[in-house]
Amino acid sequence: MACFRHEADYLVYLSHLRELAGKHGCAVHAYCLMTNHVHLLMTPAAADGCTGLMRDLGQRYVQYFNRRHERTGTLWEGRFRSCLVESARYVLACYRYIELNPVRAAMVSDPVEHLWSSHAANSGARADPFLSPHAEFLALSAKGEQCSRYRALFEEDIDAPLLQAIRDATNGGYALASEAFKTGVVEPLGWKTARGKPGPHARQNSQNSGSEPDLRQTEFGL
Repeated sequence: MACFRHEADYLVYLSHLRELAGKHGCAVHAYCLMTNHVHLLMTPAAADGCTGLMRDLGQRYVQYFNRRHERTGTLWEGRFRSCLVESARYVLACYRYIELNPVRAAMVSDPVEHLWSSHAANSGARADPFLSPHAEFLALSAKGEQCSRYRALFEEDIDAPLLQAIRDATNGGYALASEAFKTGVVEPLGWKTARGKPGPHARQNSQNSGSEPDLRQTEFGL
């Protein structure tokens, strides 16, 4: 079902996102609000930052949505899905993955046409002080030409294997990273590095999930 029915719904969601990102210390690099799901790329200042933000954001928005549209019950299907992203290798691919969602869904022909995403701001078409450029975004140019260099990245589609890797990691909840990063950083922390064999609970969650997942990103400074 549609989680955003009117323009006001998108605006309310973004307003809460801005407020709660500050409260939970999450830098938002990219976002895309689709009709029935949301994509986010964030760097939290603390390990539980993204979880706290998504919990509070979900509660606030569902309360608003139910009041406005005179309904009751839940809105989202289960817990949000997420993955850890190795910055140097994958973060710009995640930017593109998120902002190209409306194009892949045949909603627009150019990502800048979708009003409810970060692409217009990241590509320099409009200002959005809410967004925090990631270090990899800033590294696109040493001469202040990041926006034009960023736009150039969209002249080619994301490779199919990379697109699938992003989806698999996010759906599976494991790191989107090189094998060296997984071995040297992720495994010592006890975090998932690959999709595990699903048990009954995992299978049930998979069957109940009806949208593409959210993304979150933790910065390690590597």
